[in-house]
Amino acid sequence: MYGKFVFFAIAALLAELCAQIKFLPFFLLILIYLYVLYKYKKYNQTQLLIILLTVFVFFIDGHGSVLKNKTVIPKKTTSFDLEYTQNPKIDGDLLQVQVTDKLYKEKLLVRYKIKSEQEKELLHNKSFYGYLCRVSGTLEQPKIAKNPNGFNYRHYLSTKEIYWIVDIQGNPLQNCSTIKQSPIVMIKQYRFQGTRYLEKHFPPEIASLSAALIFGDVSLLNPELLGDYQQTGLVHLLAISGLHVSLLIGMVFYIGIRIGFTRQFMVNLLIVILPIYVILTGSSPSVIRSALMIFLILISDKWKRFLKLMPIDAISLAFMLYIFISPLVLFDVGFQLSFSVSFAIILSAGSILQSYQENGVKMLLTSIIAQLAAMPFLLYHYFGMSTIGILANLLYIPLFSFVYLPGLYLLFLIEILFNNTPQMLISFFLLIINFFNNLIGKLGNFSLTAFVPGRPNIFLLIMYILFIVSIFYIWESRSTRKRNVQLLLIGFGLLVFQPSWNFLNPYGEITMIDVGQGDSILLHFPHGRGTYLIDTGGTMQFSEDKWRERVNVFEVGRDVVVPYLKGQGITTIDKLILTHGDMDHIGGTFSILKELSVKQILMPSVRDPSDTERAIIQEANKKGISVINVSKGNHWSSGVNEFYILSPEKNFTGERNRGSIAIIAQIEGVNWFFGGDLDQEGELAIIKNYPNLKIDILKAGHHGSRTSSAEEFIQKINPRVALISAGEHNRFGHPHQEVLDRLEAAHTMIYRTDLQGAITYRFYHGQGTFSTYLP
Repeated sequence: MYGKFVFFAIAALLAELCAQIKFLPFFLLILIYLYVLYKYKKYNQTQLLIILLTVFVFFIDGHGSVLKNKTVIPKKTTSFDLEYTQNPKIDGDLLQVQVTDKLYKEKLLVRYKIKSEQEKELLHNKSFYGYLCRVSGTLEQPKIAKNPNGFNYRHYLSTKEIYWIVDIQGNPLQNCSTIKQSPIVMIKQYRFQGTRYLEKHFPPEIASLSAALIFGDVSLLNPELLGDYQQTGLVHLLAISGLHVSLLIGMVFYIGIRIGFTRQFMVNLLIVILPIYVILTGSSPSVIRSALMIFLILISDKWKRFLKLMPIDAISLAFMLYIFISPLVLFDVGFQLSFSVSFAIILSAGSILQSYQENGVKMLLTSIIAQLAAMPFLLYHYFGMSTIGILANLLYIPLFSFVYLPGLYLLFLIEILFNNTPQMLISFFLLIINFFNNLIGKLGNFSLTAFVPGRPNIFLLIMYILFIVSIFYIWESRSTRKRNVQLLLIGFGLLVFQPSWNFLNPYGEITMIDVGQGDSILLHFPHGRGTYLIDTGGTMQFSEDKWRERVNVFEVGRDVVVPYLKGQGITTIDKLILTHGDMDHIGGTFSILKELSVKQILMPSVRDPSDTERAIIQEANKKGISVINVSKGNHWSSGVNEFYILSPEKNFTGERNRGSIAIIAQIEGVNWFFGGDLDQEGELAIIKNYPNLKIDILKAGHHGSRTSSAEEFIQKINPRVALISAGEHNRFGHPHQEVLDRLEAAHTMIYRTDLQGAITYRFYHGQGTFSTYLP
């Protein structure tokens, strides 16, 4: 079996996928895999029987996890006995903490809105471990994604075996009794205390980085800095990874030997320490993967007469143990990235990397191998990747490995032992951390290095895997000029085939994105003939006490519109049309301007623009984006498609909704009307000025409010379809029943984002069909 456990790991993976995702396609893959092992690997009947037994065991394991992956708590439950199992997360006035209900033995997520600044301070510094508390609250299902490429919070939590969120009104530590702490809870308690100790004794820059690298807690990190690490593909350095674990274990082993302990004693000590270290650092997939590998290698060293393991065997066994114990971890992006990159580097070490002698070259090639292995997962989950990460890793991996990691551990130990860290050391690390934080901020904004082809479908994912496997296969062969040319061609193909696929796609789309109570409509024409965005949605911001302000504030532009566009492979907007100055229509613009390339902005010609409109103009000027004020009579073409501005009048003065840009668009022979929040008076003025106006598809004004969609207007234009963008359970009661009645009386088909999520019209050569994201 020496060196062959990887084949069992592949069988285990296919069996789990067969049970958890879809039976037939993965069952066929299992049959093909068995044939390949028999035909090309010359596996005998005994070996194939063991593989089949592996498939059976892991299929039963995966099937069991599917059957158990459901709630047992009745929906109407309002009283709970809770044991806190994680550190609370506090953001502004919102506290969230993971708990276990003692009666049903089921995990829940508790939410509590903090009442005062003093209560927040007490909860922040109070450990929740070791308490059993009786609370009252209401159960709520986590939100689902309502747009393609959106984050499905319900699915995410279900992979953690959490199915309910409990909203409680009273302090979560009321009505509590202490319970005996298990060893695992005691270790978690030390983790909490250690993080708070760092926060109290070090400047924020040092404390946040130390908490991430020592305890695996990134909650103290500035979200903007965290975003920069994500943008540059270096966020893996902030998670305790295999590199960190290996370095730390190596340091402990070396120090122990130098002190005088025997090798056998240190091996036994590390076997005991590893599980404690995993819990102490938050038990992330990368830590568990690395600890399992090291644990297996130490065991094989201890019992080397009976067990010999190569690195590929260690990671294969670690993979099998992990998914057998936690089958749902297969859906965790950290697990996917950690194992795919580690497998690729281990497999390449004995074939590709050994051909190169210089350490600098080896580091560069290791970074390339890691990026290739991670690529399918990065594209699926994040729609793109940063190519600058390949070079940035060369600078930041040594920085983290040989400066940050040992240095921050040293500062922590000095502070614990002497209760006073020399200011010179603090200043030195502050200087380094601030310099490299500023540098990564600049690298993160270097958009030319971003590769964003969008979320690949199953066919494109298979193509990516084939390209990447081909690169590794050819790379392993002897170095020749022909090999290098082949690698360049396949590498070029890897980067251009999905963007080419996107460009050659003959279908266009018009999508009303579900932005809640707001508007955002994408017009995307095939073959690069134009991409327009009408409004961006927006989140209303209210001034609050400083302590209530949240760091991770939901923002529609950043969290809904940008992911939707990037998931479609859209990174350039030819025209950004902002119909009027209300926040729910243009508040997301700043995120659009930050994340995407915008060529031109159209705004209504009004005498008194809103403060938000002025800020957008100022930001556009900084970026060199053309801003055009449009009014009645403006017109442009895009191929066979025509766009006419029907209102407002030039230098419009009056109520803001009435000054909305109203557009009639003739797209592939279909007439569309986009009118922002145009009110009834504005609608009646349009049919008066354009008495022969006929509309096939109407974007209903003002989210279906009774102040828009006048009866005379509806009767005159007689639309076949009406699209209404409104927030689910919004406080305005949109869409109004009167409006719905008017549209139904006109025999108009109604689509609503509050009920159906994103609404897409896909067209090809004058023919099109509507589809909704939710059934």
